[in-house]
Parts: sequence; structure tokens; C-alpha cells
Amino acid sequence: MTEVIEPALETVTIDVVLSALADPVRLTFVRALDAAGDWTCGSDVLRNTGVTIGKSTLSHHIKVLRDAGLIRTRVDGIRRLVTLRYDEVEQRFPGLLTMLREHGPSPAAAEAPASTA
Repeated sequence: MTEVIEPALETVTIDVVLSALADPVRLTFVRALDAAGDWTCGSDVLRNTGVTIGKSTLSHHIKVLRDAGLIRTRVDGIRRLVTLRYDEVEQRFPGLLTMLREHGPSPAAAEAPASTA
């Protein structure tokens, strides 16, 4: 197995991380990775989230998250396994991922109709 190169977290700035997390699909992806807790196939991460996207779009989102230092990718044959760099990110940006974990979207908020005001 080989790992894909990701940036050293000391070189990543908070604006890059927040920009990566600003996209709802990437935020959902990070939360799903956190729930998975270990290496998982990138294409399986969103399976139970209600989000459906194409392979090329998923590859783009994974690259953005990896470049932001949030995930680690390793290649196992034709599969790409991903994991959240939870401890490293928490050390660099204390409380960020804990906040995402503790303040996830509530089911009621996700089902509420959009306001037209």
C-alpha cells in the first residue's frame, strides 16, 4: 500500500481548512469519516448520508480535503482508503473537529423547508 502525499499541518492555514469545510458535501464527508473512525473506502463514506455525487466530483472533494490537511489517503490496489487526521488537526486547530462532531446538523434542521423570506 502507498500513501498519497498530504501537506504537513504546520504549513496549513485556518483559512484553507475553513474554505474546504465551507462546502456542504465536504463537511458531510468529514463528519461521515469521523463517524467511520478508521480507514474506509472513499466511495463508501457518503453512502448513508443521502449525498450522491459522481466519482470525479468525489475525487475533487477528496483532493481539496487532503490539500487542506484534513484527511489522509492511501492506495490499496484500485481502492483509495481515507481517514480523518483527527488528532493532528485537533493539535493544530484545537477544538475545530470536536466542534464539528458536537454541533452537527440536527435531523429536524435537515428536514425543515427553506425559508423564502
